[in-house]
Amino acid sequence: MASSVREAQATKRKRELDPMKKNILQMVLAAAISASFLCAQTTSGATLAPRTPARMAANMVARLTKLLDLTSAQQTTATGIFTTEATSLASVATGMKTQQSALQAAVLKNDSAAIAAAAEQIGSLTTQRVVAQATADATFYAILTADQQSKYTTLKPLGRGAAAGPFSAHRRG
Repeated sequence: MASSVREAQATKRKRELDPMKKNILQMVLAAAISASFLCAQTTSGATLAPRTPARMAANMVARLTKLLDLTSAQQTTATGIFTTEATSLASVATGMKTQQSALQAAVLKNDSAAIAAAAEQIGSLTTQRVVAQATADATFYAILTADQQSKYTTLKPLGRGAAAGPFSAHRRG
């Protein structure tokens, strides 16, 4: 009889271990599946280059070269023009974010003086953005041949108040 008691206890222990083994197996399986999902989400090794004024200018010049058949001398000049513009626009964008936050804080405080000050700064920054864009457009336009100027004016409006055309997305600050 002692042996049957031992067998019963062993069977009972075996049943108790089975759920634990099952839980451990489920956790290992879940970890393996999660790992496979994480591996599937990795990039293909290609990393995006950071948006710098030089990179933005290079992209703009590459597009304009294809559309306008720019010479290498024009490309060099255009790169300088658009790098200067992009640098100015980056500075304006930083200031604009700061002033938008200041304006929001002033609105929440119902502070009329701070609202007026932030609005004045936003207006000044908007002017700086328009000046940087128009100056770059004018300077770039001046280096083009008559045929290139004709093509360029059909691509987008010059002196745009509202952004339009294929090059306007990079210009929004």
